Amino acid sequence: MRYGGATDTAATNVSEQRIAMQPITNWKVIAPWALFSLQAICVSFIVTEEVAGALLGEQAIGILESNILEYLILAALVVGLIASGFEIRKNITRQKRMEQQVKVASGAFAKLLEEHFEIWKLTPSEADVALLALKGFSIAEIASYRETAEGTVKAQCNAIYRKAGVSGRPQLLSLFIDELLGGIVQPSPVH
Repeated sequence: MRYGGATDTAATNVSEQRIAMQPITNWKVIAPWALFSLQAICVSFIVTEEVAGALLGEQAIGILESNILEYLILAALVVGLIASGFEIRKNITRQKRMEQQVKVASGAFAKLLEEHFEIWKLTPSEADVALLALKGFSIAEIASYRETAEGTVKAQCNAIYRKAGVSGRPQLLSLFIDELLGGIVQPSPVH
């Protein structure tokens, strides 16, 4: 994109700060594998106990102490362990695929922004301000990042809205969202 480096860096730094404030979600990946490991340890313990019992020649008395019942329970545990492993693997693969789709959508959004900014003939400064405004930064934050007066940013925002044919930031954002969701909106450059 053609946006200025200083603004991109400032916006990236603020975005990274916002991300850093969010709780770490690695537990969503770690927790299933931790439970799977615990289940694997339990199954291993039971299998070892059964193998040791068979080798030492323990005899069962009655149906509740029957080796057949224990073998059925053990088989169910092993099948459950294998099924859990496949399910965890499938979910992690699905999560990675979804993350990739979000990255693709982000790239599509960036391309869409660039195309519209060119159609509207935004100056590089206006493109920077439009990008920051669409990211949700306030006029004061944009002015601070760009090291300009708030009045300058307000004037640039008004020029952006005029060129885009919208009345404000919400309409500007909805224009892009509508297009990404399939309701192709043809922007008309306003001179």
